Amino acid sequence: MKTLTYIFTILFLSVSFVSCSDDDDNTPVEVNPVEGLAMLYKVEAADHTVQFYSEKQNLEVGYNEIYIRIKDLAGNTYVSDAAPSWMPMMHMETMEHSAPHTSLNNTEESSVYKGHIVFQMPSNETEYWDLTLNYTLKGEAKQEVLRVTVAQPADGLKKTSVFTGSDDVRYILAYVNPKEPKVAVNDMQAVLYKMENMMSFPVVENYTITVDPRMPGMGNHGSPNNEDLVYMPSSKLYNGKLSLTMTGYWKINLKLLNANGEVLKGEDVTEANPESSLYFELEF
Repeated sequence: MKTLTYIFTILFLSVSFVSCSDDDDNTPVEVNPVEGLAMLYKVEAADHTVQFYSEKQNLEVGYNEIYIRIKDLAGNTYVSDAAPSWMPMMHMETMEHSAPHTSLNNTEESSVYKGHIVFQMPSNETEYWDLTLNYTLKGEAKQEVLRVTVAQPADGLKKTSVFTGSDDVRYILAYVNPKEPKVAVNDMQAVLYKMENMMSFPVVENYTITVDPRMPGMGNHGSPNNEDLVYMPSSKLYNGKLSLTMTGYWKINLKLLNANGEVLKGEDVTEANPESSLYFELEF
């Protein structure tokens, strides 16, 4: 009898253990929608906060993806219907101007808004950038003006060009991807804007950007299977292929052609001309 009682006790404990394990397996796992991003700024208001995130550790001259969340402190929840809009502004000693930027849109996580800004110049002691953010919270219009610091890229490499084309139009061309280049044929992306005036920077559509990567330290050799960047209306980015056959320093020589195939900026790389006047730099 004692033996049977012992066996039933073991079975009861085993079933209880399995049941508890099943409950644990079904516990929902909370996903952090900004995991891996750095929170660069946090604006604290009386009843809410506004948080600014980036993949980088600080804002830099060039292309910057920025993520924004607005937290309602009363409910301890993040707001998904804030309809935010923003305006970057550079305050110089003698003038003010904005920068190319997109609208802010909800991501797959609706309480996270995303957009990008292409800063053309860094901040310094007397000249600075700020972001004016407009949004709604519980039906009430809000505005925050945040002074931000924009630095030169930490690697010192050129990934943004501001230039006047042969058509006398001022352009801003910025590198987007690959963020982590590999020895392979990489998907490449860039953005192209023109400066309509000090406040307006429309996207340039249907141009072509030729790609000719070279290694100046290795006899200026090139690589096969590159594809020119062409405009994609769905993303408003220029997409192409960048072939990198080894690690090291690469100069990505570029040429900008308008819709008629006329060269607006840049030159072919030849023995007499080792580099284009329009280029990006990579080192990995």
